[in-house]
Amino acid sequence: MALIASPTEITTSATDLVLAIECVVVLAYLRRTPSGDRWRIGLWRWVFGLLAFVSFLGAAAHGLEMSDSLRAAIWKPLYLSLGLLVGLFLVGAIFDWQGRVVAMRLVPWSIGLGIIFFGLTQVLNGKFIIFILYEAAAMASALVIYSFLAATHRLPGAGVVATAIFLNLVAAGVQASSMAFTMLVPFDHNGVFHLVQMVGIATLGLGLRMGMRSDAKREISEPDGAANGSQPLRSETNSTSPPAGSRR
Repeated sequence: MALIASPTEITTSATDLVLAIECVVVLAYLRRTPSGDRWRIGLWRWVFGLLAFVSFLGAAAHGLEMSDSLRAAIWKPLYLSLGLLVGLFLVGAIFDWQGRVVAMRLVPWSIGLGIIFFGLTQVLNGKFIIFILYEAAAMASALVIYSFLAATHRLPGAGVVATAIFLNLVAAGVQASSMAFTMLVPFDHNGVFHLVQMVGIATLGLGLRMGMRSDAKREISEPDGAANGSQPLRSETNSTSPPAGSRR
């Protein structure tokens, strides 16, 4: 396939590709975490893996000449993956707030929410504003959670994660705008969106890793803990189970 003729689509494709590579690097960075709750780490690896997959598909859809039918076919798994990763992101925030028991119960619901989002994109002809609204609602909720965790000192790195979420919201605002500029090469709103998102992804990976370090002495009280006499969940739990059903 040949490259598309539009210069801004080329830069959008290139930044999508860089974003995908960055997500793979952050995924590997989290995988090498020497300690921390393995289920939590697995959940966030799914989030970054889905985002990498979405970015690779976006790079192809924006940067290559192809038939309209093939491009439309690429957007289908892309939208489904976007819906799933946003839902799982919110589950990750709830894990850090309420603990593993609540988060695990919410995984099927988050997957269902992602599928509903995908259905809406198909009914409404794939309008990207649907994703912007869906993502903004989920990210705003996660921002409140991590701001609370940072203010109460319940989780190391929560403030960094909150900053990353704020950057992601800024990126979403750029995505919905008509912003464009030239910096050696021309960027439209999609390319600028990716540039801001790259900073947000790096910040998010750093904040999550801070909460997973061996010296992160956090404790998260499970809702059923008092009734069952169980101890609060610590970040050093060793479960290796991946989040159930969290597939693209």
